[in-house]
Amino acid sequence: MARAWSDSSSFIKQLFSSITLHGLPFTFQSSVLIIGLLFHILYIWSIFDIYFTSPLVHGMTPQRVVLPSPAKRLVLIVADGLRADKLYQYLSDENSTITTNNPDSGNPPFLKEIINEQGTWGVSHTRVPTESRPGHVALIAGFYEDVSAVTRGWKTNPVEFDSVFNQSQYTWSFGSPDILPMFAEGASDPDRVNTIMYSSDSENFAEDAADLDYWVFRHFRQLFANASSDPHLHQKLQGEQIIFFLHLLGLDTNGHAYGPHSEEYSHNIKVVDEGVREVVEFLENYYKHDGKTAYIFTSDHGMSNIGNHGDGHPDNTRTPLIAWGAGIKKPNKTHLGGYYDDVLATWNLTHLERNDASLIGINYPVNSVGELPLNYLDNTDQFKAQSLLVNAIEISEQYKVKNEFKKRTALWYKPFAPLSNSTHNPDTLITQIRNFIDKENYNEAEKLCLVLAELTLQGLRYLQTYDWLFLRSIVTIGYLGWIAYCLIFTIKEYALENTYQLSNNNSKYKENKMAKSPRTYYAYVFFPIAFWSEVLRRYHILSDYHWDRALDEHSWILVAGYTIGYILVLEVFVYSYFERKTLTACFIFTAFWPFVTSFQFRESNGPLLYSWFASCMISGTFLLLPVEKGESIILVITGGILIGVTGLIALWKSKHFIPEVDSFAQRVIWVQLGLIFSSTLLVYDTTNKLKSKAGLPLLNQILGWTILVISTSTPFIYGFRAKQHYFHRLINIVLAFAPLFVLLSISYEALFYFFFSITLLLWLFLEQKIYESESSPSSSYTHKSPNYTSKSSELVTTETRKLTLRDTRTALFFLFFIKVAFFGTGNVASLSSFYLSSVYRLTTVFNPFLMGALLLCKILIPFFIVSSVFTVVTKSVQLPAFSLFLLVLSTSDVMTLNFFYLVHDDGSWLEIGTTISHFCICSLFSLFMILQFWLSNLLVGDVYVPSLSSPDDVVLTTKRQRNTLEQEKIRIE
Repeated sequence: MARAWSDSSSFIKQLFSSITLHGLPFTFQSSVLIIGLLFHILYIWSIFDIYFTSPLVHGMTPQRVVLPSPAKRLVLIVADGLRADKLYQYLSDENSTITTNNPDSGNPPFLKEIINEQGTWGVSHTRVPTESRPGHVALIAGFYEDVSAVTRGWKTNPVEFDSVFNQSQYTWSFGSPDILPMFAEGASDPDRVNTIMYSSDSENFAEDAADLDYWVFRHFRQLFANASSDPHLHQKLQGEQIIFFLHLLGLDTNGHAYGPHSEEYSHNIKVVDEGVREVVEFLENYYKHDGKTAYIFTSDHGMSNIGNHGDGHPDNTRTPLIAWGAGIKKPNKTHLGGYYDDVLATWNLTHLERNDASLIGINYPVNSVGELPLNYLDNTDQFKAQSLLVNAIEISEQYKVKNEFKKRTALWYKPFAPLSNSTHNPDTLITQIRNFIDKENYNEAEKLCLVLAELTLQGLRYLQTYDWLFLRSIVTIGYLGWIAYCLIFTIKEYALENTYQLSNNNSKYKENKMAKSPRTYYAYVFFPIAFWSEVLRRYHILSDYHWDRALDEHSWILVAGYTIGYILVLEVFVYSYFERKTLTACFIFTAFWPFVTSFQFRESNGPLLYSWFASCMISGTFLLLPVEKGESIILVITGGILIGVTGLIALWKSKHFIPEVDSFAQRVIWVQLGLIFSSTLLVYDTTNKLKSKAGLPLLNQILGWTILVISTSTPFIYGFRAKQHYFHRLINIVLAFAPLFVLLSISYEALFYFFFSITLLLWLFLEQKIYESESSPSSSYTHKSPNYTSKSSELVTTETRKLTLRDTRTALFFLFFIKVAFFGTGNVASLSSFYLSSVYRLTTVFNPFLMGALLLCKILIPFFIVSSVFTVVTKSVQLPAFSLFLLVLSTSDVMTLNFFYLVHDDGSWLEIGTTISHFCICSLFSLFMILQFWLSNLLVGDVYVPSLSSPDDVVLTTKRQRNTLEQEKIRIE
């Protein structure tokens, strides 16, 4: 262990030394970016190691009730994406009738008859992330899968846990290829779990998804028809401990396509209700009403008002739970208890007892931590007590295995006190429970079972959170180390005179022994050691510097004021994650900000300041608009037309201030304008076709993908050309991504893109004017490096200078615009705030990765624009490209630390999901920044930015100097 620690420390020292021992700026920048990339990727994962590690353990003995079971078979029906309120409101409607393929059908809702006459009902509460995989794992395996499991995909994942299907004699599952293979692959006996699936191409959002449910019901009946000619299948169907699993995807698909308030969604509820009726009647007739069939009807997650799911909003977490048949209680209409709230009052079901339960497994898979809901069972007291005992033993077995594992791996292990004494330990409590059962004291046995289950669940929680304090401390020190490490390099490289050489002293890494912890724990420790070692090695750079000379007119009080103000603004940005309207207030402040400058500046730049004011005020209004927006094709078309017309105006205006006409650049822009207008027309035609349910025309789909590929590839291919004027380049970038944004817009997003791009360009012009008015030859240190225009041999000097306190304003503006890009068209912190229907102009066949990639492109496009403009801003104010970026990168993790301590895994599902989303997005923000720096340099390229300094600073001097520089140009070429 000590050897591994020493080797890893040496590797990190070498990695850090490569930053400082090589003289080339490229090596320095690349090293910092690579280290930052690795650091943030690793530390993003830290919340999953701390808060959401997988609860799975192995080696437990399977448990079962030895008494005869009341049911021989179980029918589990999961209506994917069904909201509890939508079902119960439909069932409570006195006028509701079933309308199926038979136009004469007018039956009352079947599930209404069940909850009134035969079964028990309630609301089940799913957990974040409200996606299909973790939802079905909770239903069928009885535990909450770790949050990161949703990133592993849906289709061909072998199960890494025990499940009800695996414990059954035989299981027949019908439905989606996205869910069924997850439980079939990896089963202990491959022949035990049978899957009957439709093809993935059937999941088409442009068609009536209720057909998917008809397919399931039809093939369910076909299974029994096949048994008439297959004796082996007939024998299986007559056996015990068999399960029929019907996965109904129609509601989820129609919910995504049309929303849960649509006619299609309501009709699909009726289809499901009638289908359940047919299944129940068919089975009861087939098994001759033997009373040995138990039925469970529920859902894996709900559906938000805009047709998405994923976060912890109650619309996504509340699902229906109805149980009836063998071993299930009848409705309780006399002794009403249970749960009552304002939501229940709208369902007209207050005459029936409501029983709520978290999603649990039906049998006892070894990984289940579900508590048996006795209020659903109808059986003898002995059976209930035995069932509770098996439930408690199964949970305690997991505690024992986990406790032993922690003993072996922890350095100084402290056991869970309530289960570590002579009277309260699992074995003693189990013995007492069995004694109560033997004496037929079932009430006391049930109470003690609940105590044992509760204590062992608390013990599992204790072991799950055992490393929290250690990991939280290490992660905090790591983030602070990264901030200090970047800041000291920013100050040394870009704010101070280059008068100090870096120390070559190698710090001593103390060899240490650690517990047998996961490998990521070692990496969490390595980074803080490496960062703080480098900071301490370079502390003399700051301590020995002549700060009185560097500060000039700036006092330490002013420096402290800038620092405090900078941090306060970062805290405002943190608050904007909870209230988007905060950014509107920031827009109002920035709109008025230029008007407090000098009178001379306001007088000479009046049109620019008023344009900036109007653009900020309009852009700020988008953050006041609701996240849940309905489709408005008029707004999309308006946005596309505005972008195209403004592009024409910009192309015309560029001739007035760009000295030399770049005819090729103009031709490229004309092509982009054509693509914008084409995409606008295509959106109009495709939307009308989809509304009429004519499907996505193949020609429209081909045209959409063609426009997407050509427009988005243009800035990258065109960027490899020789130096271009910055204005042409930015127009090219803004127009290049506009067609994709228009294609993926359903409401005001295209308008936001238009006004946001205008605001960014005005910010660039404003920064140029401010720097031009403030710059003077003696104001700052400059370093001159030759650059050449693309159309002539004229030499222009690009001056780079050192960072000053005033540059923190530019850094904060960049951070501000990044936040606006985050929240401008939706709440990026919520997975369900972006409409899946926006991708239907390119594909309607369900493909989560392709659709997710398209939505991600739409989200990232505003970031590309911000980064590109920011790159030109740094060139315009004559700063090294890496200087302001490194300042932003080093300080943005102040926000990340805020969200790190706001993450928690208790409370409502909405709160849990929100805290996870906030931390991940803020952490990914730093990751995006690193990728954006590379991408923006690729997008912008080596643009030509005319010198903003006074004529005296431009290097066009004597003939000798001209000749010398001309020779240098030839040598470089």
